[in-house]
Amino acid sequence: MMRIKSKDFRVREGNEVDLERWPTLVDRVYDSTEQYQHLLGEHIAQLSAQQELLYASNRYAILLIFQAMDAAGKDGAIKHVMSGVNPQGCQVFSYKHPSATELQHDFLWRTTRDLPERGRIGIFNRSYYEEVLILRVHRELLIGEGLADAPRDDRMIWHDRYRSIANLERHLHANGTRIVKFFLHLSKDEQRKRFLDRIDQPEKNWKFSLADIAERKFWKHYMKAYEQCLAATSTKDAPWYIVPADDKENARLIVSRIVLDTLMELKMTFPKMSAKRRQELLSIRKRLAK
Repeated sequence: MMRIKSKDFRVREGNEVDLERWPTLVDRVYDSTEQYQHLLGEHIAQLSAQQELLYASNRYAILLIFQAMDAAGKDGAIKHVMSGVNPQGCQVFSYKHPSATELQHDFLWRTTRDLPERGRIGIFNRSYYEEVLILRVHRELLIGEGLADAPRDDRMIWHDRYRSIANLERHLHANGTRIVKFFLHLSKDEQRKRFLDRIDQPEKNWKFSLADIAERKFWKHYMKAYEQCLAATSTKDAPWYIVPADDKENARLIVSRIVLDTLMELKMTFPKMSAKRRQELLSIRKRLAK
């Protein structure tokens, strides 16, 4: 049984990324279904306690970003890992194709509106990173964004967007938002199996569309786009983690461990009570006792 070490999945700042060298499947961190449920339950309980500290201390915000190819398990990871978190302190946002209104703004605008406030956890299921992933594969989509003086050299477009993203994340970190980014690394063959499962099981039919099959044709292009993106935007303050996703349960345990490690590194404590506040509470208590 493998022991989870967050650093094993982290993309180091400045390192090139070759996804063929990053596994989509690693040794399990659990030996049985029962042990998986036990380990996940432990992680969830600890996450719940850390979230309470996050809210009480009111010093930090947490932003979790999930990116992946279709059927990699983003929804399942969010659902299971965050199942014990107080809904009042956590919000999940899923981003599809931008609306007409959103296209009238810069590419960071629609997600910036949804950033978590201090004391809360925000989760982006897909994010502003779509603007350097799907648009890099489908260059024609840039036309609809109405870019002013769009450079003819594609490399400059992505270079400028990487820089904008890095600057935003640097600003957020400096102001108390801790960002953790997950790329759920799925193999093309495992995606095929999951697509077949979605077709064969009626309760999963709604998850599948012909567009999913169409995107498989661009697999190599997406891998290249992810490699460039991960290498350009993984920093010390806003790291990317490449999580092997062919085993859903394993991936959830790895994700929950990384989130938990991030929270615990903040070394949060409940606010200390001043002597004046203590006297005030004692006075109120005497009144209530009467």
